[in-house]
Amino acid sequence: MARIEFFFDCSSPWTYMAFHGIQPVAERTDAEILWRPILVGGVFNAVNKGLYSAREAFLNDERRAGHYFKDLQDWARYCGLTIGWPSFHPVNAVKSMRGCFVAEEQGLLVPYARKVFEAYWGEALDISSDEVLRDIVLDLGMDTTAFFEQITSQPCKDKLRANTDELIERGGYGSPTMFVNGDDMYFGNDRLPLVELALSKPAQQLE
Repeated sequence: MARIEFFFDCSSPWTYMAFHGIQPVAERTDAEILWRPILVGGVFNAVNKGLYSAREAFLNDERRAGHYFKDLQDWARYCGLTIGWPSFHPVNAVKSMRGCFVAEEQGLLVPYARKVFEAYWGEALDISSDEVLRDIVLDLGMDTTAFFEQITSQPCKDKLRANTDELIERGGYGSPTMFVNGDDMYFGNDRLPLVELALSKPAQQLE
């Protein structure tokens, strides 16, 4: 079976769209998705430190920022999603991303991640807040006490760090990053058509 590794952080709007779009791609191509939660800030700090100053300069440029937000809304409509821009962005998503591993153990990673994305990008809720995470966990029928104990445990911390470090080692520099059948890497929501093409046709047919 073909395989997609989907490295993601819920604090990215483009990742929200890719999370939404990669699932039908996998269905159409009979591919398996391996969900790989990361902390994108850790990636930036290691290999993309210039992003912070570049983002600040970009958002202070009225012309470029205006088109960026238009582009974001155009893509959101195309994907059938509602995406805003929380006033406190970027958020510290470490607790919510560790929570992915807790949800995964219960077969709930996809609905959990979807609720985290929707809370932040759809409702402008602070996903670093215990209260917001508690509501998400309760909605999914998970045990809140166990959830908060696990996301502060060393094994959970280690899993998030390991995924983040692995992405860096494999050449990644942001979220979403996708690997098709091993080392064929794609970055960004707009690369989904190329991901589908790679899944639909063996590499030797594209050479």
